[in-house]
Amino acid sequence: MFGLGWAEVALIAGIFVLLFGGAKLPSLMRNMGRSVNEFKAGMAQKPKSLEEDSEEESTSDSKSKVEEKETADV
Repeated sequence: MFGLGWAEVALIAGIFVLLFGGAKLPSLMRNMGRSVNEFKAGMAQKPKSLEEDSEEESTSDSKSKVEEKETADV
């Protein structure tokens, strides 16, 4: 787990409890988990939108090339 031993993880958990208190800690962790999930979902959507953009560009490029050839043939 990121090169941390159990002693380091316990120390970090203890510091979190001291800083935020036992009552706020569950809501803090819940919000952190939601943020990570939203970030992952956003990262998963990003490549799809890039693929769609590149497909649109290639389609418009192809259409313009066809139109250029049609006008050149006439």
